[in-house]
Amino acid sequence: MNQAKREVPGFAELLHRFERTVSVLGRSQSTFQNYSRHVAAVSLHFGKIPTELDPEQIHDYLFYLQKKSKSPSQSYFKHTVYGLRFLLKSEGLSYDFLSLPEIKKEKKLPVVLSKQEVWQMLSGCKLLKHKILIGILYGCGLRCMEVRNLRLCDLDFGRKQLKVVQGKGKKDRYLPLSEHLIRGLKKYIEAEKPDDYLFGEPRGGRAGGDFDSRYSQRGVQWAVKQASKTANILKDVSVHTLRHSFATHLLEDGMDILSIKNLLGHESIDTTLVYLQIAQLSTQKLFSPLDTLFSEFGKK
Repeated sequence: MNQAKREVPGFAELLHRFERTVSVLGRSQSTFQNYSRHVAAVSLHFGKIPTELDPEQIHDYLFYLQKKSKSPSQSYFKHTVYGLRFLLKSEGLSYDFLSLPEIKKEKKLPVVLSKQEVWQMLSGCKLLKHKILIGILYGCGLRCMEVRNLRLCDLDFGRKQLKVVQGKGKKDRYLPLSEHLIRGLKKYIEAEKPDDYLFGEPRGGRAGGDFDSRYSQRGVQWAVKQASKTANILKDVSVHTLRHSFATHLLEDGMDILSIKNLLGHESIDTTLVYLQIAQLSTQKLFSPLDTLFSEFGKK
């Protein structure tokens, strides 16, 4: 971005307006950083800000990104389009101004762990900090950002509750705390003595949202990956996998879908309904015809 500011006329002013729009619309700083990097790349490629380009130039650039991409998801391509869309919005222009393509969402079901696999991850953690981290991610269904932002004052052991302050969508919500997790949290707090944030204390006067002493996003991701590796889990496990497993296991344990929606903090019930496609419910448990085949003829 700094290079684009130096080399592309008008980019610095464009970036200022872009950041203002992102902030006013309540989007995160990380969203601004992500989108602006892609807008900067387009600007440097042509030596002009995107609003001075025509649709043909943009389509040539997007075609170049598609050819260059080695990832089936083409995430760089998608985020370039998203960044340009947001930029046009901040400039009061329609998507048609650059004839931006529609990005179709891939309909993929999330990866879900079995209870045995979650137990293996918890049992295999060598550090108490990692065990508590994974326990909270799974036991409360938190997002990565939410677990990083947890403060000691958000824990209510008396009421067996955890408060998520300003989660996704700028909403607060309460979540039940397991007695097993409460015991572990008390042990962790006694050993680590955190002062404010559960997983660290921000350094006073240091700028930058992610550049403080809270557990970094990469640190959380690494801890989860390491635990899944130690547990010899072959599935592609991420931080969000534990959240998906939380929702699926609650559904399988008999909790209703609306309650799960509220615990997850979903805006729409449609987002939560995906777990009905994954959960193995006793009333509609799926099975293979091989099972009935072997039960009928296998012992003969």
